[in-house]
Amino acid sequence: MQTSASSGPTIIGMLTPSSNTVVEPYTAALAWPLFPDVSVHFGRLQVTRIALDEGSDKQFGTDPVLAAADLLADAKIDVIAWNGTSASWLGFDSDDRLCAALSERTGAKATTAIKSLNALLEAFGVKTLGLVTPYTPDVQQQIIDNYAAIGIETVAERHSNRSDNFSFSEVSEEEIAGMCREVAEAKPDAIAIVCTNMRGPLVAAELERELGIPVLDSVAFTLWGCLKEAGTDMTPLSEFGMMFAK
Repeated sequence: MQTSASSGPTIIGMLTPSSNTVVEPYTAALAWPLFPDVSVHFGRLQVTRIALDEGSDKQFGTDPVLAAADLLADAKIDVIAWNGTSASWLGFDSDDRLCAALSERTGAKATTAIKSLNALLEAFGVKTLGLVTPYTPDVQQQIIDNYAAIGIETVAERHSNRSDNFSFSEVSEEEIAGMCREVAEAKPDAIAIVCTNMRGPLVAAELERELGIPVLDSVAFTLWGCLKEAGTDMTPLSEFGMMFAK
């Protein structure tokens, strides 16, 4: 087991799909007000396609995740996160097992995108949800079913019917904002943009001010979860959304 840094700046490590082009630049933009007290570093594992089949599921096996985590651990990270939303369709318990394995392997605190989202849904008292993703209908339905099982009803949803992971980044901010406005018509308690390769973080903050409800973007809430684990004051990030006041 490697140990994390015990003093100095907070060092966050994030694991992300190999075909993701959104996580790094948007996380850097969000986290910039905390630099140099907080720095964020990235590792990749091969993920190219999202579907409900064995080939897709194998991408999220523990071994490749831990191999990538080993390299991040060399940077003496304080927190490590799986910056992917796979547990939303694979099942929330998959992230529980992953976090336990990551902590044991690296000695760092561990979290994930979906664990962070679920913590925020609880903190905001969300019972009805508007769901926005780039995924195919079957993946979308599995996510809806998983949230229904924990008492959160998806009252409106929009999806882009895509399975190629790289293509998720090609959904424009304007399209994301449009989907969010459409699901907002059902008056959910909150909107979740579920996919860390969608360009949602800056749009989400603007939409919160327009719609008056939490708009929880995956890139933003993964960073939130890491900062929460690190005990970091998030007040400097308040312009990026309601979550950073939680």
